[in-house]
Amino acid sequence: MALWVDKYRPNSLNKLTLHPDITHKLHTLAASPELPHLLFFGPPGAGKKCRVMALLREIFGTNVEHIKLEHRRFKTPTNKDIEIATLGSNYHIECNPSDAGNNDRFVIQEVIKEIASHATLQSQSNKGTGRAFKVVVLTEVDRLSKQAQAGLRRTMEKYSSQCRLILICNSPSKIIEPVRSRCLGIRVPAPTPEEIGALLTHVASKEKITLNPAGGAGGPNELVAKISTSCNRNVQRALLMLETCKVQASAPSSHPPVPPGNSQTLSASLLAVPPIPLPDWEIYIQRVAKEMLQEQSPSKLLAVRDMLYELLTGCIPADVVLCVLCRELFKSLDDSLKHEVAHWAAYYEHRMKTGSKEIFHLEAFVAKFMSVYKRWLITVFG
Repeated sequence: MALWVDKYRPNSLNKLTLHPDITHKLHTLAASPELPHLLFFGPPGAGKKCRVMALLREIFGTNVEHIKLEHRRFKTPTNKDIEIATLGSNYHIECNPSDAGNNDRFVIQEVIKEIASHATLQSQSNKGTGRAFKVVVLTEVDRLSKQAQAGLRRTMEKYSSQCRLILICNSPSKIIEPVRSRCLGIRVPAPTPEEIGALLTHVASKEKITLNPAGGAGGPNELVAKISTSCNRNVQRALLMLETCKVQASAPSSHPPVPPGNSQTLSASLLAVPPIPLPDWEIYIQRVAKEMLQEQSPSKLLAVRDMLYELLTGCIPADVVLCVLCRELFKSLDDSLKHEVAHWAAYYEHRMKTGSKEIFHLEAFVAKFMSVYKRWLITVFG
C-alpha cells in the first residue's frame, strides 16, 4: 500500500493545483520545440521534483514514467571506483551527484557524456518534432563542490545540442554564477498554510475521512490547522503527519473498528492524541540543545560531538542539523544573545560549505556557543 505522499502526487501539469502561474509557464515550455536548461529552486517540500516529472511527461508522453533503477560504476583518473544509483527512462536520467562526495565532478561528466552519446527514441521516430535531446535531472545541485559546478558549466556547453539539464536545488545562492546564467530559473515557493489546509482536506475526503470542525459546522478543523502550522510549509511532511494521525486514530486501542464502506471520523478523540509527532532526528537535536544549555565544559563538548556524529552518520545534512539546533537554542536564549548566536551560526555554515569536514565546523559552532553563553551567564549572574 502506497503512502499518501506517493498516492496523491500529481503526474501531469493539468493536475497541479498549487502555483498556477508556474504551471502556465511550464505548459509554454513544454509546447516550445526547444527546451532551455532549467534551474528549479525553492524550499524542501514545495513541489520542485513533482513539477519536473510533470514537465517531462508533458514533453515525452507517458513513456517517461517507465523508470528503472540502475547502479552505475565510474572510474576516476586515479583508478578509484565510484558507484552511484540513477533513475531513468528512454528519455531522461536522474541522479544525485553529491552522493559521490569529493568525486562528484567525475560523476557529472561521465553521466552527461554517456547520455549525450545515445540518441533518444523520440528523436529517431519523430525527427520533425525538434525534440532530438535527452534530459539529465540533477538533484541537490547546491551541495556540489565548486570543482563539480565548474565541470558542469563546461559540460553544459559541450553537449548542449544532445541533452538538456534540469537542475534542482534549495538555494541558488550556493551555485556558481556561470551555471545559474546558463539556466532559466524557476522559483517554486512554499505553499501557504491555507493552501496546505485545503490540500489536506481534499486528501481526507478522498480517503473517506470526515474532519469535524473544531468550532462547529463550517469552522476550521483544529487538526488541519495544527498540521498546517507544524509542517513548516512542507507539503510532503504535512501529508505524512496527516497519515500518521489517521493510523494512530485507527489503532484498535483508540477506536472501535470502522464498518466497511463507512467514513472514518477524526474528531476530538484524535485531537486528544499527543501533539503532532516530530521525526526522531529532531527530537535528538532537542536533546543536543538541552545538553549545550545545561553545562559548558570540555567534557560536555566531547559528549555533544559524539551526538552530532550520530546525526551525520544517520544521513542528516549538516546544514539542517545546524539550522534546527539554532532554532531549538533560540527558544531558551535571552534576546540579547540571539543576534550574536545567529551571526556565528551563519559564519560556521559558510565555512562548512567551503570546507570538507562538516563535523569540524559543527563542533566549532558548539564550542563558540558554549563560550558566548558561559560569558553571558557569568556577566548576568556572577
